[in-house]
Amino acid sequence: MTVDHSIPVRDVSDARSLRRAFSTFATGVTVVTTGTPPHAMTANSFTSVSLDPPLVLVCVDRGAVMHECLTMTRHFGVSVLASHQEAMARHFADRWRTLGAAQFDGVAWQPGGATGVPLMDEALAHFECELWRSYDGGDHTVFIGRVLSMDQWAGREPLLVFRGAFQKVRPTWDEVPG
Repeated sequence: MTVDHSIPVRDVSDARSLRRAFSTFATGVTVVTTGTPPHAMTANSFTSVSLDPPLVLVCVDRGAVMHECLTMTRHFGVSVLASHQEAMARHFADRWRTLGAAQFDGVAWQPGGATGVPLMDEALAHFECELWRSYDGGDHTVFIGRVLSMDQWAGREPLLVFRGAFQKVRPTWDEVPG
């Protein structure tokens, strides 16, 4: 008797199943920003690309307001959110929030020193980028930015997204006090 050990093939044209499978990859949460025009968007499609030159990428849905903003500007910022910034992530993910400069009202941020783009206070890291290239990515565009400046802070835990929900890193037993 022969045992079939192959993994069943699922139909990748089923967008719901595909999204669910993609969501099993835990990722960090960022806020991507532009200064002119002023806009922000929560994104988890962010990654480093190269150290020399220093490059990062963000993927943005072609129908998103941020897509139009990134095609109109030369600079953007990325703030990697800390675990206590879930409310901020939800705010900039809300499609019904007020747009323009007013979307930053009540949000703690500072203009970046190199480009002036909004950077979120208390984030794990900031990157100020110059738009370097963009590539077709199906229903998204892959925007690659050359990093002009960056900052990072120790002692903060990251905000993650896994299976469509925000998560926090649990400390190891060695890190649990008392």
